[in-house]
Amino acid sequence: MQAIIQRARRFNRFYTGAIGMLDEGYLGSGFTLAEARVIYELASRRTAIASDLGAALGLDPGYLSRILKRLGSQGLILRVRGERDRRQTLLSLSPVGIEAFGGLDDGAKRSMAGLIAHLDAASLDRLSAAMDEIETLLGRPAVSEVKLRAPEPGDLGWVVERHAVHYARDQGWNSVFESLVARIVADMSAAPDPARERCWIAERDGRRLGCVFLAKETDQTARLRLLMVEPAARGLGLGRQLSQACVAFAREAGYREIVLWTHAELTAARRIYASLGFELIDAHIHHDFGPPATSETWRLALG
Repeated sequence: MQAIIQRARRFNRFYTGAIGMLDEGYLGSGFTLAEARVIYELASRRTAIASDLGAALGLDPGYLSRILKRLGSQGLILRVRGERDRRQTLLSLSPVGIEAFGGLDDGAKRSMAGLIAHLDAASLDRLSAAMDEIETLLGRPAVSEVKLRAPEPGDLGWVVERHAVHYARDQGWNSVFESLVARIVADMSAAPDPARERCWIAERDGRRLGCVFLAKETDQTARLRLLMVEPAARGLGLGRQLSQACVAFAREAGYREIVLWTHAELTAARRIYASLGFELIDAHIHHDFGPPATSETWRLALG
């Protein structure tokens, strides 16, 4: 615990310096960090009462009152009586305040762009995933909606790359597995049958979080393939959401059953399949990917 605390404090010292929080004026604006946060919050809300503002920002009422007084003296804040409750005072940014917000917003974007300009696309994905994971682990999961969409240029290569990376790291699997994933993806994209086959990419804020494929095995049988969720998105129910999309599509497409191939070591995926009604019908040990692994076949009857 002490080692983690020291590591977290070191990170805090690094990051507060990197984003300019220790400068005399936040981003060279002349505002303190707390003042900038109040301006940002009012810009996003348009109007707010002081108690709601303080609760959202976690600021002491007395401290917030002094900040509002300073900003008001600079002509950045307007105060009007509420229409429904004349006892309430609604706060909003004045035209001068809106202009100040624009400067802060542009400055924040320039500062962050400069901080990450040297990173390539893969490194940016790692950074985004790390930030998501920190928020999730510390109790503030990202709130943007996850959408499931059809694959776009670059997605299929990403599916192969992410499977290879995750399974090499988590299971110690070798390049034979990566080659297998590449063949599956190639087979699915070579002669697609959109009425009976589908690929879903899970995305949030422009970043890919997971994937799954449903392939035609026979006229009566579909095969669920390549379910994968990025580590930063695990625990949010995304694996179940992707699997449910497969089941719903298979029913609509007229399949009588879905089969899938997984491994006993993939416990989270197995829990999802079992919760959806899949049943284990076969298992055996193999060494195809290096370390011994227990291959499993599961089946779901669609009625």
